[in-house]
Amino acid sequence: MAALKLSGAVKIGTSSRECARRTLKKVFLVKTSTRNNYLGSRFVKRSRLNSVVKNCGLVSDEHSVDSSNLEEKFGSTRDQLLTEGAIALSGTSTEQSPTQDVQTELIMLSLPAIAGQAIEPLAQLMETAYIGRMGALELASAGISVSIFNIISKVFNIPLLSVATSFVAEDISNKVFPETAERKALPSVSTALVLSAGIGVIEAAAMYLGTGPFLSIMGLSTDSTMRIPAEHFLKLRALGAPAVVLYLAVQGIFRGFKDTRTPVLCLGLGNLSSVFFFPIFMYIFQLGITGAAISTVLSQYIVAILMLWHLNKKTVLLLPSIKNLQFGGYLKSGGFLLGRTLAAVLTVTLSTSMAARLGAIPMAAHQICLQVWLSASLLADAQAASGQALIASSFARRDYSRVKLITHVALKTGLATGFLLAIILGLSFPSFAKCFTNDSQVLDIVRSGLLFVSASQPLNALAYIFDGLHYGVSDFPFAAISMMIVGALSSVFLLYATPIIGLPGVWSGLTIFMGLRSVAGFMRLSAKNGPWWFLQDSQENEVAIS
Repeated sequence: MAALKLSGAVKIGTSSRECARRTLKKVFLVKTSTRNNYLGSRFVKRSRLNSVVKNCGLVSDEHSVDSSNLEEKFGSTRDQLLTEGAIALSGTSTEQSPTQDVQTELIMLSLPAIAGQAIEPLAQLMETAYIGRMGALELASAGISVSIFNIISKVFNIPLLSVATSFVAEDISNKVFPETAERKALPSVSTALVLSAGIGVIEAAAMYLGTGPFLSIMGLSTDSTMRIPAEHFLKLRALGAPAVVLYLAVQGIFRGFKDTRTPVLCLGLGNLSSVFFFPIFMYIFQLGITGAAISTVLSQYIVAILMLWHLNKKTVLLLPSIKNLQFGGYLKSGGFLLGRTLAAVLTVTLSTSMAARLGAIPMAAHQICLQVWLSASLLADAQAASGQALIASSFARRDYSRVKLITHVALKTGLATGFLLAIILGLSFPSFAKCFTNDSQVLDIVRSGLLFVSASQPLNALAYIFDGLHYGVSDFPFAAISMMIVGALSSVFLLYATPIIGLPGVWSGLTIFMGLRSVAGFMRLSAKNGPWWFLQDSQENEVAIS
């Protein structure tokens, strides 16, 4: 029998004459030791292994070895050896440098993403402030319409953003472009733009024509004084739906390019324009609440135009042919994420409904806690989106060693972020809550929710990070199915616990919801037969050939 041992170089335990007479029934033992692996030894190993397989007759016809299979099996280890060899030649630590590089890249992508996610809520607060000056009737009417618009946008637009990020990153990694070519047409980009245009038109038509039914579902009767202004406001805001869907899709495309700065610039400039539009249309033209809706829609189209203009610098924007579009992949993955988003939205909506049944004061306290809880999650959500882009790019190249490193760094960074948020909120939330209300009864209940808001942050951060990891490897079916199961279990708890223990039952149900998401994510990464199989490989990989 012949034994090959790869450790910095290839050692052949039999002569070439013996190789010709015998079949290989031993094991290739690959040791990823970092002390003696240099850049040159990696190429020595590869050339000698190819020579042995092709020329020495080590393998019989019945037990032939396909070099492409060997390349796939050993690809992760070889990439790791190449990286380690380059680091060894430069005199840099083989353990710290790759981790630090990933951490730096993750942070540099996360910071602009955090800013981008904070801009739109701030713009909505500004719109609310302008409308609030007009009176309670106008504010209440606009609030209901904005809630309808946001729910529809979140359910249908977020899946497109997430799928576009992964597909564009994979598309870029799978294509080798000449260095002289500045721009290339990418099917994933064209498909995302076509779908966003179609979805945007459908959303606009549905909200414009279905204004009455939507308002009735929200509990606004035809006799209400809020009905007419709410209808006008929602119909005008519906006209901005195509722009919102489009720029969210383009934002996902930029993430696939690992560019989170350009969307922030476009969002900032577009929403800044509304600062000038609001007083002009609302007060100078005296359009009131109608002027507020027009101002918001105009700013949304400015954001979309700016993003398309910058995207045109990165890739060719032409009307694609049908055969080049990736409708199948987008619709399949987007369908899974649509189910996932519905499960998440319904669970959170149920928690609000259960809190509302407890009375006005508990509902007000719950709303304050929930908004702070959701706002804090933006930090982890931005980290998850950055991790998704990095993993999708490396996973498409089968660079499993780097995917493993990104995974570990993302989880550690997310967990650290969760604990940091828990400490900050634990110390500041009792005082911070006074910014929302002066009602002593509400504040007393809010303080009792301190444990929910602060202590659940590590679980929240892990849940979002796991989502980003699933999306990075295009594990959309698991992300959807697990969310549906977790949402169903949490909803059962909310339905039974809230009538018994009150508001703590609502908060416990939401904490269980995030905790089960984290557990599901950990179980998926630990599975040996899923897309994360390579995480279970030890540093000594044995491939038996018999």
